[in-house]
Amino acid sequence: MLVQVLMQLAVVVTLMVIVSIGLFVGRYRLRETRTEWRGRIRAAAPITVVLAVVLLFNSVARQIVPDLSWMIGWNLTWAIYDIEGQFILWLQDQATPWLTAYFSFIYIYGYVFLLVFPVVAYFALSNTRPLRELLAAYTLNYTLGLVLYIFVIAYGPRNMMPELVEALLYDTYPQYQHLTRQVNRNTNVFPSLHTSLAATVTFLAYRTRDVYPKWNVVAILLGVSVAISTMYLGIHWAIDVVAGIVLAYVSVELAHLLVGRWSLSDWVDGRVPTIGGLRNRDP
Repeated sequence: MLVQVLMQLAVVVTLMVIVSIGLFVGRYRLRETRTEWRGRIRAAAPITVVLAVVLLFNSVARQIVPDLSWMIGWNLTWAIYDIEGQFILWLQDQATPWLTAYFSFIYIYGYVFLLVFPVVAYFALSNTRPLRELLAAYTLNYTLGLVLYIFVIAYGPRNMMPELVEALLYDTYPQYQHLTRQVNRNTNVFPSLHTSLAATVTFLAYRTRDVYPKWNVVAILLGVSVAISTMYLGIHWAIDVVAGIVLAYVSVELAHLLVGRWSLSDWVDGRVPTIGGLRNRDP
């Protein structure tokens, strides 16, 4: 079943990316990409390798994170509930079959598309800085998120109150359990990485709105929808979402600072950064 779900996810997201390339990227950028792709890959390769290593480490580390978290013992579940109250219950009271179908699609397919398409869109730009900032921000999200997961124990609404909060995603589309259980842990909901990564794309889309104005609008709509979907489906608290947005902002700002002042590609090419900045860096 997992293979079937993954294949369906790959097909749907691929179709969405292809359509979006036609809508947002344009033919002239594709023509330039055919002649410049080697240089762009070379510029983005170092941070891509770092991101791959971080993702691999995360996949292994998150198997032992719950044990480390219980050793530290900072369980914030009830503190979150005391602050937030029954907001998630109120939100689920607004549920309709149409909303459930929409937010389920957004949580699975829209989220993956939101992460994948910007990589393609920014790779199509001659200036590789937006692409490198995006990959650096992804890396920081996963790194800082893992640290927070180690220190904070927090159960999501549907795990804390299974008799009150409906598992709308799994009740309606049970096949998605085979996918989400590969990456989700019951005690790791603070912050919401779904929200932080979606917000990261949204922040960067706003920064590049002069280049991709239409994508900026779509990214905002999808980013907001992803954040709402995590609460509507009973997976995250509103506080998790707020923390995810803060994590995204910090990651984007740090990525902008690091890419602007220190470049892995310069080290690979043998160009050492000067105190005042980088030589031969992108504008």
